[in-house]
Order: sequence, then structure tokens, then C-alpha cells
Amino acid sequence: MNKTHISLDVKDLDAAVAFYRSFLQAEPAKLRPGYANFDLDNPPLKLALNQSQQSSVSHLGVQVADRDKVFEEIERLKAAGLGTFTETDTDCCHAIQDKVWVADPDGNRWEVFVVKGDAQAQPTPMTAGCACGA
Repeated sequence: MNKTHISLDVKDLDAAVAFYRSFLQAEPAKLRPGYANFDLDNPPLKLALNQSQQSSVSHLGVQVADRDKVFEEIERLKAAGLGTFTETDTDCCHAIQDKVWVADPDGNRWEVFVVKGDAQAQPTPMTAGCACGA
């Protein structure tokens, strides 16, 4: 199943988690210092919250079922003439992922990704805010 992924930078993680618990009527699938995510089947949505000094959209994405789909998307996006950035076996948002990134004309970053497993180690400063190679 494909699902939309939205990653938001939030100033107050506790307040954001409380809001989305009520709004989505769901508990976070993952809750770590400075990070939370909600993984919903209906609607198919993966919402990540990253604690930050500013409130903004971090990035947008589509989660796919397997790594073959990620690599199909890499080829499709390249054939369409879009600039891509590929990451494999990367530790992002406390998970091991394969992904491809593109940016729209305004610089909004989109990723197509597959989660291959949970990351057990503490994230490095580069991955702590799910900057994810950008």
C-alpha cells in the first residue's frame, strides 16, 4: 500500500503530539526525544513531527511497499528529467530506509521511500531532525 508522508517541524513536540492524538484519534507509532510519528491506515498517512526552533513543512513523501518500487521511481523521475538524490540503507526518522528525493520549483522536497526496519541506534546530528541527506 502506498501512503502519503508529511514531515512537520514543530516548536513544541509535546503540544503537537497531544493535538495530533486528538485530531487523528490515534497514538504515535513512534515517540522518541525530539521526534514522533503517526502511521495511519485510514487515511493512508505517515505523519512525522520533528522538534525544531521554527514551525514549517520539513518535507513531503510517499511511502511505498518495497524497495523495487523506490528504484522504479528513480528511473521514472530521471527519465522525466527531474533532478534526483538517492539514499540507500540510510538512518532517517529512526528507521532504515531506501529513498529518492526530488524538489519542486519552490524547493519543497518530496521523497519516495520504503522503511526496511527500525533503527536501534541514536541518530547522528545529521539525521536527528530527519534532514535526510538534504
